[in-house]
Amino acid sequence: MKAPPDHRSRVFGTPWEGVHGTAIESARHYGRHWHSTYGVGLLDHGAQSSASGRGKVDAYAGDLITTNPGEVHDGRPLGGPSRRWRMVYFDVAVMADMRAGVADAGIEFTRPVLQDARLLHTLRRLFARLDEWRRATGNSAGAEALACEESLAEVCGVLLDAHSTAVALPEIGGDVRLVRERLADDLLAAPTLDELAAMTGLGKYQVLRRFEKAYGVPPHAWLLLQRAERARGLIRRGTGLADAAAASGFADQSHMTRIFARQFGFTPGAWQRTCGLP
Repeated sequence: MKAPPDHRSRVFGTPWEGVHGTAIESARHYGRHWHSTYGVGLLDHGAQSSASGRGKVDAYAGDLITTNPGEVHDGRPLGGPSRRWRMVYFDVAVMADMRAGVADAGIEFTRPVLQDARLLHTLRRLFARLDEWRRATGNSAGAEALACEESLAEVCGVLLDAHSTAVALPEIGGDVRLVRERLADDLLAAPTLDELAAMTGLGKYQVLRRFEKAYGVPPHAWLLLQRAERARGLIRRGTGLADAAAASGFADQSHMTRIFARQFGFTPGAWQRTCGLP
């Protein structure tokens, strides 16, 4: 009896309803099928040949791959016994959310295989942040979820702007000072990107783009910088390192140390000693 082809797969959740991911290494030949979701992913190793809504296409390691809702496709290894890829899938409603709630059933990704350095970097960051979110506990979970959502919005924004049939929407309204005030008012409870978009009347990607233009970094990075500043002040006033981390919204002391050192160039322990504290 012939052994079935090697196949290893993992499906993983995300902080949001309507979004999930997969990581697959497989020698299988997939028959023609379709998904009700949008999909975007990265071919990490090997190569693949597949049918698509644009005809037969080949993808190689480092290429980005996309699928549209209802688009029939298949897939088989190319030039080797197997291939490995990661995907994130999101409902049509999630895409509409990125565009300030403006749904357009006709939006499609224009190519099933892409080479785009910016999108590649953004998608890899999304996968990394989802890994961090799954590991996060306690107060950190909210901030990690915000980081994930920023990356998802960036991925969708790049796809919509550069690789879709979507028509650009005018950016109206949107006082991002409200976003900064919300972040500063409660450093321990990170907002969702939904909340930030709602208070400005912008789409999620528009919020990110406008906030970074105004303040130099996205909301999640701004929140972490403010948490590090709070921790520095608490340590200067004699608060212990573990307590300073908890009071500033970090998951633990090691998380605080990573962000603190990245921002200031020295560790919280070095700062504590400089302040003449035990």
